[in-house]
Amino acid sequence: MNASTEQVRAEFIQLWSRLGQFWGIPAGTSRVYAWLLSCPDGAWSEEIMDGLTMSRGAVSMACKELRDWGLATAVQEPGVRKTRYTVEMDLATVVRNIVQARKRREWDPILEGVRDWIPRLESDGSRAAQVFRDRLESIESCVGMADGMARRFLAGGLLSDLGLKTLTTAARTRKRRRKT
Repeated sequence: MNASTEQVRAEFIQLWSRLGQFWGIPAGTSRVYAWLLSCPDGAWSEEIMDGLTMSRGAVSMACKELRDWGLATAVQEPGVRKTRYTVEMDLATVVRNIVQARKRREWDPILEGVRDWIPRLESDGSRAAQVFRDRLESIESCVGMADGMARRFLAGGLLSDLGLKTLTTAARTRKRRRKT
């Protein structure tokens, strides 16, 4: 890569590492994902370490996290003890995997907690318990609605598939128009 391409790569990695945190993905993991996005054929752990000046442990943890999110795949090539990492390139799959992980990590524990706590507060007739229960019910209602939408989205079906396909097609079409 020439110096200009390396500069764009560095800026992209920096931005992606900040944005990934909004999705709940650690900065180091986001850096590795962004770096892998800029590699046409994936990369070996050692290449990632050198390219991002990260320790072996940090790269290993980031790659494990990316696999947990469904954003990267570890590829064992025959006769080679090293692991090559490639990223998921299908935008619809990436979006689904991120929604699924966020649901599992955030919404499911919140809903489990509030659905346990609300009935336990019913036996306390105090004003404080009533106010607290009302607030927990509001949280359950809001998160429950988001969770229901996420479940329907993740279950697939025509509407969510069309929505994702429309988004990805629009993004590709816009990119082609900018080139001409």
